[in-house]
Amino acid sequence: MKPATLFWLGLGLCLGTPALLIAEKEHLLTHGRRVLLPLAPVDPRSLMQGDYMALRYAVARPLQTALEEAAPPRSEDGEPRLPRSGTFILKIDAADVGSFARLDDGGPLAPDEQRLRFKRARFEPTFGAESYFFEEGRGEYYEAAKFGELRIDANGRVLLAGLRDSDRNPL
Repeated sequence: MKPATLFWLGLGLCLGTPALLIAEKEHLLTHGRRVLLPLAPVDPRSLMQGDYMALRYAVARPLQTALEEAAPPRSEDGEPRLPRSGTFILKIDAADVGSFARLDDGGPLAPDEQRLRFKRARFEPTFGAESYFFEEGRGEYYEAAKFGELRIDANGRVLLAGLRDSDRNPL
């Protein structure tokens, strides 16, 4: 193969891959199911990264409990052997607020249910949308955040679309 052909193929791959990833995220933002997850309180300041909100979701605690109850114990110390990743089911109410329903057994979902993927990071499950960055000096404004607005596809992939206050109004 000619060097010029290899150059153009490499350039197309280098430019095409990020474009494809961006298009995938845009599709999820536009067509993903809107779900609001209640937030657990966190500290919205990082000296190294500037102002941001580290998000913790209230559904993480009941998910963690369900994982511990379902996991087989380890033979040597008796601690449960938790999966590193998986999916669980959210029950979504009429206001689009999601709450933990159960671990995913692979069965069909009711219309008011949605799969959500998780990974275990350190001690608790995460969903891939744990940070929200904002302009420096706007921390007080975002302290009113009570919900994370997520967009979720049919496979449980998630994208953080924004934050909402206690009345579910966008911040």
